[in-house]
Amino acid sequence: MAAFVKELQAEIVRSLEEVENEGCLERGETETRFLVDEWKRPEGGDGVSCVLQDGKVFQKAGVLVSVVYGTLPEAAVKQMRSERSKDLKGDGPFPFFAAGISLVVHPRNPFAPTVHLNYRYFEIEDEETGEATLWWFGGGTDLTPAYLFEEDAEHFHATIKRACDANSPRYYPEFKEWCDRYFYLPHRKECRGVGGIFYDDQAGDGTLADRERLFALARDCGRAFVPSYVPIVRRRKDMPYTEENLRWQQLRRGRYVEFNLVQDRGTKFGLTTVSKRIKKK
Repeated sequence: MAAFVKELQAEIVRSLEEVENEGCLERGETETRFLVDEWKRPEGGDGVSCVLQDGKVFQKAGVLVSVVYGTLPEAAVKQMRSERSKDLKGDGPFPFFAAGISLVVHPRNPFAPTVHLNYRYFEIEDEETGEATLWWFGGGTDLTPAYLFEEDAEHFHATIKRACDANSPRYYPEFKEWCDRYFYLPHRKECRGVGGIFYDDQAGDGTLADRERLFALARDCGRAFVPSYVPIVRRRKDMPYTEENLRWQQLRRGRYVEFNLVQDRGTKFGLTTVSKRIKKK
C-alpha cells in the first residue's frame, strides 16, 4: 500500500498539471506546477504534500500521501475504542502502521466540479512480533458540483462502477449507498454532492487473501480517478461564467467546509493525533 499511494500521487499530479498547463507554451504563459513538500514524522514515517494554488484551471488542489508508524496516541485509542471496542484488545500501548492518499481539487470555473478522494490502510501490530493483529482498509471518492450536469455525474459513477465491478459486483451498490449516507448534512437535510463510493473498516475475515483482495479494490478504484474526473474538467474548464455563478460556487463551497468541520470522521481523527500537520487540513 505504501508504494501504491506514492505511485498514484505521482500519476494524479502529472495528469492535473497536464490539464492546468494545456496551451500555456503556445500562449507564451508560464506553466503552473504543484509545490512539493516532503516531510518527516518525528515519531516515525513520512509523507509528501503536493499543492497547486491559483492556477488558471485549478484554484486549489492538494494531493497528499502519508506513510506513518509508531504508537497510537491516547486520544486516537479512545476514539477507536468507541468505534471498534470488540476488536481492540488489551490496554496498550498499541504500535500501528498507516498508509494513505487523500486529495481535494477545487477548479476555478464554477461549472467544473470539486472532487475528493481518499484510500487508506491501517493496522495495529503486536508489540513483540510486529505482526498485524488488527487491520482494515477504507476509502472512496465523491463528486461535488456547484452546477449539476447529468452527463458528468453519469460518467463519474460509471467509471467508478467499472473499477468496483472488476473486483465484485456487490461493491458499487453497497459503497454508493454508504457514500450517500456519509456525505450528508443532517441539519440541512441535504447531500454534499452527487456521491460516488465510500467504505470503511473493511477487513473481511482478516485473512491474507482478504487483505490482498481489499488492496486490489483500493488499487483499481484509485487508478480510476484520472479517467473518472479529468474528462469532466476538460469539458467544463473553459465555459463562460458570471459573478453570480461565482457567488453560488462560494456558497456551495461553504457547505463543503461545513461538512468537514461538523461531520467528517477523518478530520476529527486527524486533529487528535500527535505531530499533526494542521496546514494540510
